[in-house]
Parts: sequence; C-alpha cells; structure tokens
Amino acid sequence: MRYVDEFRDPVLAAALVKEISAIAARLERGRDKPFAIMEVCGGHTHAIFRYGLEGLLPDLVEFVHGPGCPVCVLPMGRVDDCVAIAEREEVIFATFGDAMRVPGSKKSLLQAKADGADVRMVYSPLDALALAKRNPERDVVFFGLGFETTMPSTALTVQRAAREGVSNFSLFCNHITIIPTLRALLEQPDLGIDGFIGPGHVSMVIGTAPYRFIAEEFNKPLVVSGFEPIDLLQSLLMVLRQIEEGRARIENQYARVVPEHGNPAALKAVQEVYEPRETFEWRGLGSIAGSGVQLTAPYAAFDAETRFAVPAVKVADPSSCRCGEVLTGAAKPWACPEFGKGCTPETPLGALMVSSEGSCAAYYQYGGMRGEAA
Repeated sequence: MRYVDEFRDPVLAAALVKEISAIAARLERGRDKPFAIMEVCGGHTHAIFRYGLEGLLPDLVEFVHGPGCPVCVLPMGRVDDCVAIAEREEVIFATFGDAMRVPGSKKSLLQAKADGADVRMVYSPLDALALAKRNPERDVVFFGLGFETTMPSTALTVQRAAREGVSNFSLFCNHITIIPTLRALLEQPDLGIDGFIGPGHVSMVIGTAPYRFIAEEFNKPLVVSGFEPIDLLQSLLMVLRQIEEGRARIENQYARVVPEHGNPAALKAVQEVYEPRETFEWRGLGSIAGSGVQLTAPYAAFDAETRFAVPAVKVADPSSCRCGEVLTGAAKPWACPEFGKGCTPETPLGALMVSSEGSCAAYYQYGGMRGEAA
C-alpha cells in the first residue's frame, strides 16, 4: 500500500475484524476473561479511539492502555523542578506544548507563565537553541522530554550547541527509555497482559531486537505496529495468531518504517550525549533502575540540573487520582472517581488528562468513557 487512505480502507478493516473474531471464537472455550493486549504507545491509544477500533472487537479481546506516554509518566515532583527553574529571573524556559498544563504540586508551567515566568512553547529543541542565540544575556533551558523517539533530536541539538559555543543553552533532561520500563511492568506479579502491541515511533530509533527479552524471558508476543487503523488491526491479529499457535515472538508489522536494528545515526548521537541514570521515578511504576538518562561528561556543561538548584522532592499524586493504575493497565480511566468530574482537560488533576497521548484524554475526547461508566 502506498497511500494513507489505503490504511483506512473499511472493507479491509472488516476483513481483519472477521479474522480476529474467528480466532477469538476458537480460543473462547475454557476462557473466563478477555485476552488483554496492551498497546504500549499513547499514540496508538488515541488512534484506537479516534477510529472506534475498540468497539469492533469481540468480547474476548480488549485493548489495555500502557505507560508509553512520556508526559503522563512524569512524576509531579519533576514538574515542580521545571517550575522552580522557570521562575528564575534570568531563565527563559522552553517546552513542548503538551507539557505546559501538566500539574505540579502547586502549579503547572502554564500557571507559572501566568504568574510572570518566561515560559515559551517551542516545536523542537532547535527552536530553543535559536532562542538562546537571540537572547545571549538570558539562560535558555529546554525541557527535554520523551522516549527514544525524541532523544536523538535533543542530543543533536546539544551537540550543535557545544560546537557553536552557545553557553547560555542548557537541557533539563527528563528523557526516558522503553526497555527498562517494559521489564519493570512484566516483573509485576499480578500483571494480566497476554501480549503487546509495540510502539512504532520508538522502534524507528531502537529497532525490534531490544524487545526479544519479552518473548524469550516472559513468553509474551509483541508486534511493533504502525498508527493507522489497518496497522493496529493487523498487529492485533498477529498477536492473537501467536497466542493461538502457542508462540511468543517479536514481529514487525511496521516494517515499512522500522528496521530490526534501528537508526544507526540516531543511536550514535544518543550514545554520545546520554548515559543511564542510576534510577528514575515514574508515575505509577515508582523508581526504575536505568530507565532515565542524563548527559555524559563531555556535555555536562549543558545540564540544567547542575547549573540550577532544583527542589528534587518526591510528591505523591492526589489520593483520589488513579493515574498510576491507569498507566499500568490495572484500571480503565472511567474507573477513576475524578474522571470527567474533578479531572477534565480544562481542570486536570493528572497528566493523563492533559497529554496528547494520555489515555484519559482519549477516553474523554472520543467518548470511550460512556461504556462501563454509563
């Protein structure tokens, strides 16, 4: 297929749903609960609801929404650190738009901006570097956020800042990695996940090989998927076929984009600029060893955490907020007592209602909350 409308063909979608239903019917005997297939990526979650895919599935199959939204897994204390840096008079704090409204313990970056902090929305780390060049008398701090998808662009920007001697540019690094996260999830004793739909954008960078441990150690199938309706339905079918045949393999539905061993140029930049943190805190998963990155010694001068003092205090989510359970697939968004009431996109309590990849935002925007919650 060459054109995007071919990946949204209703006839082909109906044929895939028919095959999925046929496998479910064959697997149904002796099964007392649905097969839980986790889509790791928040982009997949939104695509599932945008195109109404969940409503097409047989009762024996359900999507479970995973922790693959980097804004959503950011703990409240790290937002407080952002605000503390942004409120310094000498700082211009540059951030992507979906991080602006994520609540800290006292305020979000958007509220800090309303209170007078110089917080600016940018579309890339290069925009932040350009800000630093235009404002040599100010310290420009870029909020580096995301999985391996966005790590290369930030790394290349830091390298460019070093080459050009832009000393008033720094990075508040909150980049995280997918493999330690999936391992931590799989090691939870009560995890009821039968298979995974793997993230497409992350896999463009790292490839499919790093996921092999999921099949080899945990005997779970994973299929890396694209983001169109046909991509996701085909990937789900591939996972179910593995389950039916008693196999656990790493398969690549998104082969038109994702190579087995990733993008060498992107990986080279990542390896030069970053090194693993000893541990990093995740909302809903706690501290995970080696799951975050920090700048390597040659680029330490561009590390905002060493340039500016930050509170670095752990802050618990509001007791009524169930973001952690939703992120790990233990609960659906509508199971949270605040969903659609105390927590809405206009007045969010948690990051899952704010981010463009948050599962609560997907349920709210596309009406998924009407099922069990009605």
